[in-house]
Amino acid sequence: MQYHIFSPYRVCPLGAHVDHQHGLVTGFAINKGVDLWFDINDNSHVHLESKTFEGLVDFEIDAPSQVRERHWGDYARGAKYALRKRFELKHGINGVLQGSLPVGGLSSSAAVLIAYVMAFAKANDITLQPFEVVKIASEAEREYIGLNNGLLDQACIALGKKDELLFLDCDTNEYRHIKFGGGTESLPKQGGLEGLFEIGIFFSGLTRSLVNSDYNLRVYECKTAAWNMLAYTDQPLKTFDKTFLRDIPKATFDKTRIAMPARFARRAEHFYSEYRRVRQGVTAWETGNLKLFGKLSFDSCESSIHNYECGSPELIAIYDIMRTLPGVYGGRFSGAGFKGACIALVDPAYKEEIQKVLTEKYLEQFPEYEKTFQVFWVKPDDGARFV
Repeated sequence: MQYHIFSPYRVCPLGAHVDHQHGLVTGFAINKGVDLWFDINDNSHVHLESKTFEGLVDFEIDAPSQVRERHWGDYARGAKYALRKRFELKHGINGVLQGSLPVGGLSSSAAVLIAYVMAFAKANDITLQPFEVVKIASEAEREYIGLNNGLLDQACIALGKKDELLFLDCDTNEYRHIKFGGGTESLPKQGGLEGLFEIGIFFSGLTRSLVNSDYNLRVYECKTAAWNMLAYTDQPLKTFDKTFLRDIPKATFDKTRIAMPARFARRAEHFYSEYRRVRQGVTAWETGNLKLFGKLSFDSCESSIHNYECGSPELIAIYDIMRTLPGVYGGRFSGAGFKGACIALVDPAYKEEIQKVLTEKYLEQFPEYEKTFQVFWVKPDDGARFV
């Protein structure tokens, strides 16, 4: 019998670069993602093919994971690695994988990992709750792939709901699904959230790998800022892996920011200001104020540029253009903001004009991306599931 898993990509309108510091985040799963079709083997062999990437992947699911091969098969081996820490795995799969959008800024890696975790669990009669899938996939990405991420990407992908905003506290792992305006009655009669806004994804034309970007460096800078604050106030230090900005009150930052190197102060400023923006954004969403929610998303991007210091010239150009366009409620860099894409929440009536003007203005500045710059329109969707 063949099985089919759809694992969506995700967007995060508010809560940028803070999940790894145990901050607050929001997100949607979207109606584009990764499809995995597979049969269960009666032996331990895993055989995978991809319609997106070249080469074949073959390994035994009951053997320990070897070192990374820096190849798309690492994500399947990572899923095996994290599952084998908890369960005995005996049955492999024969699978075919296909992604529906270019890689860059939508957490395709997390979508793939979640698909593999779900497939290997199915093959071995393991029942997992959605948040267990989140934790196992996140562990695979941290410990096997080597990206020091939080739970944002996996949570949006596994827990997303079509007509609701996911709000996650990355310290307690508590989460809520929030209806717009306090209820569905405030949504357009036709199509729920789809009638209210669509999500524009503007690919710069540059692809990127987070493991090879400054992503991990920023995580260490945030932790160093936390260490500075603890040291200046004569508090005991914890090991780096147990040090998070969330554990330090903003009042401590206000007292110590002038004493620490400016770059560390900027990283901490982003964390504390983003914490405030997410809280305000959740209230705006609950009260049906899409205009304020969008403005906060723009403000988040400003802080990403100036305090967190991410964003290539290409991404900043897209962001600057979309800020000026009628019909754009708000938006920011998607993912970590190193190359990749920008996302925007857009009034559907303005879609065509936004696409036309943004494409023209961007390619005036960067004609070299004429063949690779792309615009996609997507909608919020439910999380990863068997189809």
